[in-house]
Amino acid sequence: MKAIIYRRYGSPDVLEVADLPEPKPTGRKLLLVKVHAAGVNPVDCKMRSGKPRIPGFWLPRIPGSDVAGEVVRISGGVTRFRPGDAVYAMLSPFSGGACAEYALVPEKQAARKPINLSFPEAAAVPVSGLTAFQMLRELGEKQKGKRVLINGASGGVGTFAVQIAKARGAEVTGVTSVRNVELVKGIGADRVIDYTREDFTQSDVRYDIILDAVSNRSFHECESILTPKGIYIATLPSFSLVFHSLTGFFSGGRRAKIFSVRARGADLESLRELIEAGTLRPRIDRFFPLERATEAHAYSETGHASGKIVIQIVS
Repeated sequence: MKAIIYRRYGSPDVLEVADLPEPKPTGRKLLLVKVHAAGVNPVDCKMRSGKPRIPGFWLPRIPGSDVAGEVVRISGGVTRFRPGDAVYAMLSPFSGGACAEYALVPEKQAARKPINLSFPEAAAVPVSGLTAFQMLRELGEKQKGKRVLINGASGGVGTFAVQIAKARGAEVTGVTSVRNVELVKGIGADRVIDYTREDFTQSDVRYDIILDAVSNRSFHECESILTPKGIYIATLPSFSLVFHSLTGFFSGGRRAKIFSVRARGADLESLRELIEAGTLRPRIDRFFPLERATEAHAYSETGHASGKIVIQIVS
């Protein structure tokens, strides 16, 4: 099979097309999926760059955590899927494997593909959709009427977070650049801040929840615009964020929280229901063929993608 691999850490130029043996579902509860499309996420680029370097991490490696495709074989113990089923899944960023013609997917990490999405559209959902869905769920169901600010509202996670927060009845403010203001309004934001013209941390408005989907503003910078019981949540850990998450927990005032997404097929089923109901829709910036994965990673690293970047493997 054809696959994208990297044999050393570095820039997107370390990615190459290779011919590899087709993986075999020899363990229990595994699906062999013919991959139609794979998403590109910032975490994929970080793993490829080797920053941070993870001890015991093996190379060469196939990147990619978002996968959408068709089940071709199953191993023992699989009960929810059969060959021919259309599925989508999040693979562990540590294992990767999505940017190839075939991928092994643990049954518990897969869900049926939404019927109203194409395979490339479905590949845009797992990592970003699960991140937004799980972040907001962890904050509780009582979000109706809450003021929520989403920093990075036009990115992969941000576009899902805006839609999910609105579906839960929140008053949503999105932060983005001027070129994406209309996009963020179009997916339901009540107010949009162009960060090139206005520093949202200097606002007079107070927010119950700040989701920093790009982790480029600290809790210290955002603390003054949180309500007395407000919470700031980000996806990238830092020493400062860890410190504030601990002190805030004990003080009972404004809190900081670090979030880590989990690959759960059950949550993808919940997202499927939202998508099929018309409540949620992935936003895709660009498609790239498998052979242009280097360009896809380079574009992701610009930080200017509006929505998701998708690699099409079956055209």
